[in-house]
Parts: sequence; C-alpha cells; structure tokens
Amino acid sequence: MTLRLGVDRSSPVPLYFQLAQQLEAAIERGALTPGSLLGNEIELAGRLGLSRPTVRQAIQSLVDKGLLVRRRGVGTQVVHSQVKRPLELSSLYDDLEAAGQRPETRVLVNTVEPASAEVAAALGVAEGDEVHRVERLRLAHGEPMAYLTNHLPKGLLDLDTARLEATGLYRLMRATGLTLHSARQSVGARAATAAESERLAEPPGAPLLTMRRTTFDDTGRAVEFGAHVYRASRYSFEFQLLVRP
Repeated sequence: MTLRLGVDRSSPVPLYFQLAQQLEAAIERGALTPGSLLGNEIELAGRLGLSRPTVRQAIQSLVDKGLLVRRRGVGTQVVHSQVKRPLELSSLYDDLEAAGQRPETRVLVNTVEPASAEVAAALGVAEGDEVHRVERLRLAHGEPMAYLTNHLPKGLLDLDTARLEATGLYRLMRATGLTLHSARQSVGARAATAAESERLAEPPGAPLLTMRRTTFDDTGRAVEFGAHVYRASRYSFEFQLLVRP
C-alpha cells in the first residue's frame, strides 16, 4: 500500500479514528480499490509509529462497516464501498450502476396470489383480488445487498423471470410506456430474521434497513408496492434537508 497516511497526536480525535477515517476516504475515492490488500498490521503500525492495538481497532471499525474483510491466509482486503442511496424515486438497480457496482438479480418468487389487506390498500384494489408478487435477491459483485418483495396489479406488465433478472423493475415499467411520477415511502430498521440472515450473508439478528414504498404513475394509479430489506453494513439512505423559511 503506497498511501500517504499520518496522524495528529495533538488532536483530541482518537488515533485509531484518525487512521480509520483516512482509510475510509481512500476507499471512497478509489485510491484503495476493491480486492486490494491493506497490508500487514505490524508494518502499518511501525510506519505510523502506532501500537498494534490502535491499528487493529481502526481496521476493525472498517470491517464492522463492511469496507474491509479479513480473509484467512490472505489478509485484510478491501471490499466494495458502501452504497449510498439518495431518497428519490429511483431503482436499486440504477443506483448500484451509478455507484460503479455490478448489479445482479436472482428471482426467487414470481407468482400471482390474492391481495392481502395491506397490499390491497396500497395498490387500491379489493382484498382478495389477484396481484403479482415478485421476490428478488439483489447482489453487487456477487455480494448480497438487499431482498426485495414487490406486489403489482395483475396484468400491468410482463413479469417474465428472465427479464426481471436482466434489468431493474422500474426499467421494465418505463419500457412498457409507464411514466413513474411519485411515491409514498417509509424507512426503518430492525434485526434480521434467521431466513434474512441466510439470504443476505449477515449474522442472525444483524441490523437491517427497511423500506416500504408505494409508487404511482402520472395518472395517480398505484403501480407497485415494495417491502425491501437492506444490509445496513453495505447500504445507507441519504437525505437532503432544507431549512424552512
């Protein structure tokens, strides 16, 4: 690793945190690319004049964020930086591409079923009416990122599994002439269930971000209701806040 790193011992900021911030910034700007090895803890500690526990704490904080991974027999390796998704009407597939990731989709459920009370209320249909349900695992560079469950009015568009695995749902909608206009969305967090932990390669009880969204076209018709869970270690939502005059 040829990065220029340094710490300010006169600063009240803990040394491990200073080092972690510099490494995280290097990952975000691409100076440390995915797959590259961070280097030996002993060598890094010696070069910076830090103790091994300080360097280890800095590295562990980035492991906890999902930016580094320790691999037996390999060392500490950079993984893909966290995806930061703006809170706007966009698809995860498009956001991953914009972040320089390589999106992949696995369709696990693609069926028609009676609408539950919640789904019926979201889509503006009668409870028990047939709706389309799709469940997908979204990955980036082969790593699980999110589990997506979507309900759509039956007959809205061709939800062929091969097409769903080749591109994003919103792209399919736009390709059929639908104009997506607005959405009602809520974001939350909770612990992963056993099934979610297995799907998303997270330990049981790991924190997950949740998102529920009802999307409307330009006529005001509800065209999609989504209930998604995201790995908090690999994903975040970004807000832009304005001061009220």
